[in-house]
Amino acid sequence: MPTVLPVTIQYPYEKLITSERFRGRIHFEFDKCIACEVCVRVCPIDLPVVDWKLETNIRKKRLLNYSIDFGICIFCGNCVEYCPTNCLSMTEEYELSTYDRHELNYNQIALGRLPVSITDDYTIRTILNSPQPKEKCRD
Repeated sequence: MPTVLPVTIQYPYEKLITSERFRGRIHFEFDKCIACEVCVRVCPIDLPVVDWKLETNIRKKRLLNYSIDFGICIFCGNCVEYCPTNCLSMTEEYELSTYDRHELNYNQIALGRLPVSITDDYTIRTILNSPQPKEKCRD
């Protein structure tokens, strides 16, 4: 008899393991960014704020500041998909709620914070989001 998943979970003591294609908080790697602003051009709401300075002696852009306001972000993933240096990636982190919306404006330091994996947290019981594959019966 197949196991039936519960209809609801006891959040925050139980958490669902997100799917492989889940689009959560964006992770940013400052050292990989070349300040090309492709992420800003492909964003439907022109969200990432990229501040840079042109270094005249080497004729390259130097990234000064990078920020994303998750209170406005629609998590479409265009910035991640079109980034030429792969400095942006989507994480499985979805707990972004706060009482002050200004705390949702993440700078390059907050965006560079590594995501917390709920599967590694032993205090939380995780539940798979997708049903387990059925075993074949042998006759």
